[in-house]
Amino acid sequence: MRPPLKSLDDALAELLGHALPLAGTETVATFDADGRVLAQDAVSALHVPPQDNSAMDGYALRCADGTPVGVALPVSQRIAAGSAGAPLQPGTAARIFTGAPVPLGADAILMQEDAELLPDGRVRVQALPVPGQWIRRAGEDIARGAVVLSAGTRLTPAELGLAASIGLHQLSVARRPRVALFSTGDELVMPGEVSPQDMPPGAIYNSNRFFLRALLRRLGCEVTDCGIVPDRREATVEALRSASQGHDLILTSGGVSVGEEDHVKPAVEALGQLDLWQIAMKPGKPFAYGRVLHGAGSAHFMGLPGNPVSSFLTFALLVRPFVLRLQGVQEVAPPSIAARADFHWPRADQRREFLRVRHQAHGGLALFPNQSSGVLTSVAWGDGVIDNPPGQTIVPGDTVRFIPFSEWLA
Repeated sequence: MRPPLKSLDDALAELLGHALPLAGTETVATFDADGRVLAQDAVSALHVPPQDNSAMDGYALRCADGTPVGVALPVSQRIAAGSAGAPLQPGTAARIFTGAPVPLGADAILMQEDAELLPDGRVRVQALPVPGQWIRRAGEDIARGAVVLSAGTRLTPAELGLAASIGLHQLSVARRPRVALFSTGDELVMPGEVSPQDMPPGAIYNSNRFFLRALLRRLGCEVTDCGIVPDRREATVEALRSASQGHDLILTSGGVSVGEEDHVKPAVEALGQLDLWQIAMKPGKPFAYGRVLHGAGSAHFMGLPGNPVSSFLTFALLVRPFVLRLQGVQEVAPPSIAARADFHWPRADQRREFLRVRHQAHGGLALFPNQSSGVLTSVAWGDGVIDNPPGQTIVPGDTVRFIPFSEWLA
């Protein structure tokens, strides 16, 4: 009797247990670190901002002098951003600009909209200043010695700017995972090799190869495209044996089901071990994980279904968190959003379903009419999926769990 299918959550937990961070780091220019994963904490060696500075164009004052509305003060100095002023003389104001250091003795900034510059060069106060107003304090953003970015952070443009703000022109990052990618199937042909009008009966273009390579590269992987492997066991074994050399992960699409022409599963078992096969999810049931041995080492193996939607979703839900964890990222689950369904889904399935949907102008979710695992149009049309629990029907107005594609494609 066949054991029950493993739940998606249990499968992911098992996968992440195998995803030990890769050994080795490299140092890259901060300019070139977008999308990389930080290998060690980034600690600030200075305050940001480094000293009290003005948040406005205006005039630096001493509230202790007593500056009632209407008083006119002589302007004793001019302080621009990038320069340092002298201590403020009692009874005077300093012309100051945004970002300029606040002179010693000043404790408030009067913004220029609340000041009137008189013909004789004095400035008339037109609003009562309050101590501390419009002053950005030293260390207000970042304190010296603070951990600004933690190891395991996947760097985005905002984090690159933050690293630069504390003077880091280089960053230590996790090395890129090396991934061998190939597809299986005698029916597959490549765009450009055969024109649409010359396609032989039963042939299809290999779409999976294109989006899988792009998704891997977006995750920072070094991808070796190993092409299309024929539907023969000997060819599959040789492709896996070759791909295991010099790669951390072998990723395949197609050939992991139970048909007579599905050779990936027995080929992996001949070269190593298969730890996980078939998941209780729809689409994407025929997913496989194992190891391919080579000499004293091994490479991770992940086999995706051949149907393009199944391949896309199993990559997003299982491969993506695995690859991120290999690079040291701890938070790998995509955030979900509560959203309103504006459609009927009367066909409850025993498996956890991922329905392709799109936000409408009024805020609800519309369902793509064809949810077949072979309809890649549903992924291009949609902007996310509904994570629908097993046995769950949906009626208009129901609150559902929505996962945006933007989280997976970042």
